[in-house]
Amino acid sequence: MARFLDIHPDNPQPRLISQVVEALRNDELIAYPTDSGYALGARLGNRDGRDRILRIRELDERHHFTLMCKDFAQLGQFVHVDNWAFRAIKAATPGPYTFILPATGEVPKRLMHPKKRTVGVRIPDHVLVQAILEELGEPILTSTLILPGETEARTMGWEIKEDLDHVVDVVIESGEVIAEPTTVIEWLDREPVVLRHGAGDASRFEA
Repeated sequence: MARFLDIHPDNPQPRLISQVVEALRNDELIAYPTDSGYALGARLGNRDGRDRILRIRELDERHHFTLMCKDFAQLGQFVHVDNWAFRAIKAATPGPYTFILPATGEVPKRLMHPKKRTVGVRIPDHVLVQAILEELGEPILTSTLILPGETEARTMGWEIKEDLDHVVDVVIESGEVIAEPTTVIEWLDREPVVLRHGAGDASRFEA
């Protein structure tokens, strides 16, 4: 049975943030709110957590996982950001963007796209998530909580608790959550490619 934590959206209680971080470090799987809907999250090195996410969402090995990063400095440890992308990505973060970039050696191979050797990264503009990342000290391996047969991310913690009670370990409630997907930018060469238009203004990355 999943633990249910109700955390203040503007002033997250340190005691509860510590419980979330301890759960992640113990290789538990969390369902947590972000600035683009709920997501499933696990510690970066949690192989079982990755597999559980794939099973819950009924996804295959080609799924592009996202590393939820605290800031640009942390993001730069896990992906290669060339000079022509540096300023644009830095100016757009934190915010509702996911960037697909070449992964560095810090990323486990099982988390990369099997052919492109890329991984998704983002820096959320969300008080709760930033508090978790600050204490955790590393990215959260993340996938949007869209269940099979559904088209949008979940937004209600209590519904997630009911539906996923026996397949996740922690469900976090923290104020209103809006299911507005991020804008996805793939940046492998000099020119970025907009793969999905979402909450972030894509025009800044379009020629």
